[in-house]
Amino acid sequence: MTAPRIAASVGELVSYLEGICHIEGERVVIDDLAAFRSTAIKDIAWSATFSTDESVVEAARWMVWEASQELGIRSASIHELYMARSRDEYSGWSEPAINLRTQVFDMAAAGCRAAMEIGAGSPIWELARSEQAYTFQRPGEYITSVLAGAIHAGWEGPIFIQGDHYQWNAKNYAADPEKVTSALHAATLDAMSVGYGNIDIDSSTLVDLSHESLDDQQRENYSRAAELAALIREHEELTISIGGEIGEVGKSNSTPDELRAYLDGFNREFAARAGKDAIGLSKVSVQTGTSHGGVPTADGKVAEVKLDFEVLRELGIVAREYGLAGAVQHGASTLPDELFHKFPEVETAEVHLATGFQNALYEHPAFPAELYAKVEQFCNEECADERSEGQTDQQFVYKTRKKALGPIKRELWDLDVKDEIIASQQAKMKFIFEQLGITGNKATVEKFIRAPERHKPLPASLKA
Repeated sequence: MTAPRIAASVGELVSYLEGICHIEGERVVIDDLAAFRSTAIKDIAWSATFSTDESVVEAARWMVWEASQELGIRSASIHELYMARSRDEYSGWSEPAINLRTQVFDMAAAGCRAAMEIGAGSPIWELARSEQAYTFQRPGEYITSVLAGAIHAGWEGPIFIQGDHYQWNAKNYAADPEKVTSALHAATLDAMSVGYGNIDIDSSTLVDLSHESLDDQQRENYSRAAELAALIREHEELTISIGGEIGEVGKSNSTPDELRAYLDGFNREFAARAGKDAIGLSKVSVQTGTSHGGVPTADGKVAEVKLDFEVLRELGIVAREYGLAGAVQHGASTLPDELFHKFPEVETAEVHLATGFQNALYEHPAFPAELYAKVEQFCNEECADERSEGQTDQQFVYKTRKKALGPIKRELWDLDVKDEIIASQQAKMKFIFEQLGITGNKATVEKFIRAPERHKPLPASLKA
């Protein structure tokens, strides 16, 4: 198969597309859909991701966005679907939210194919704010790669792209709270400006358990969350699905009383900032026993997690009492396969999955040994200050190897054995989708979700 091409100029990019698509006014017109989906979209996506010419990147991103509008693969908010859930208009499934840390074009395409095989229409594709740094991808690049992958797969209908863990760093916040908050506001507006329809606000790091009352413990958390939520409502084009969070993942399990204290406080603060009729949260993330990435044992394997599904059920009931879709579970991708069916059984609204797919990449039998040696070298040289006392080499590499994804990004996108690895990832996604109960939900999604056309101005480089 011919490798995707990376344009050195806008003129060269346009030449790749001759006879396949063209620009008419300020719209992309697709002349040969089969060729556009199979080859042209790869040239555009690789150019958007790896071209060193900023005008090429800008033009390629615009082409992908406009093609997605033309083909009806439109970035959407899941808010109205979640509101239907809060009204008991459907139940029985949990939304999978998958963090695509690398090989984003191919992983998004694989995930879309897996969903299409079972008639599912609701997977969420997300990237945490912290992941942007070590994976070398900002929101504009990420949404372009996801949309391009969906186009390649032949996806039809709305697509949900989410900013995960837009989080306050507690240590930096203690030193300069306004600087940290201002940076979060800017990052959120950036994600919205490129087309994200869903933002998860994570100020749970600011919970202060030294206070006696639950309201005081949660005050900084709900106040900052309400402030950012009001900013989102002020600037949104469509009603963004906003998530809150009460329990920092990896810490103590959340309780119903903590959730009530957070939601009561959030609703008060948000109404004061945005108005009593403003639309608030659609979901809330809680802690029930998991940790991000799992806990590695001495041999680099992942320790068994004791996740309390009854706590998750109870917290979901409380969340729905407040008009939300329910509770969200983070850190689930490293759980044993036999547990995933339990999430819809306890009416979990959303389940976040990240490290398990990263592990499946690195640990796949086809992953080149010499490239993994490069990963280990990177960890030992660039992450040495993160090694904990008593950590084995395997534990250390397991915890830090995510940070090599950015430096080897191009090698991963162009990997010779990529097809074999992506096939395994697709099978895993399909399994998880089935276990989470989203089989056949496409009609329900399209009943509640409206994704209007949203066009962007033609870049100056393409006008020329």
